[in-house]
Amino acid sequence: MNRTKVALAAIVLLAVAGAAVAQEPAPAGGGEGAEIKVTAKKYQFDPNVITVKKGDHVKLIITALDRDHGFKLEAFNINQKLKKGDPATIEFTADKAGTFPFQCSDFCGLGHRKMKGKLVVEEQ
Repeated sequence: MNRTKVALAAIVLLAVAGAAVAQEPAPAGGGEGAEIKVTAKKYQFDPNVITVKKGDHVKLIITALDRDHGFKLEAFNINQKLKKGDPATIEFTADKAGTFPFQCSDFCGLGHRKMKGKLVVEEQ
């Protein structure tokens, strides 16, 4: 009988401890990870709108499909050369909310000026 009571008490304690951990709030400011695959080709990025939460650790994996390109996100001090067929990984923390433009930073032809997009960092 004593073993049954001890076992039951242990189960109740584990259940209560598990519930307390499950209700722990997420870290302030996001802090989640966002991994986004992007392609660059023919004067466009796909996707051309990237949305993350403030505080997220952002990992962009960008592949230039047709020729060399560049990826410039000035608000986060990023300017990365993109070699054709070689995925480039860019990592940063989205530490400010807002909408931030990005564009190709390596002249790629007559449509180069149209090769742009935006990063949207939403408040939590």
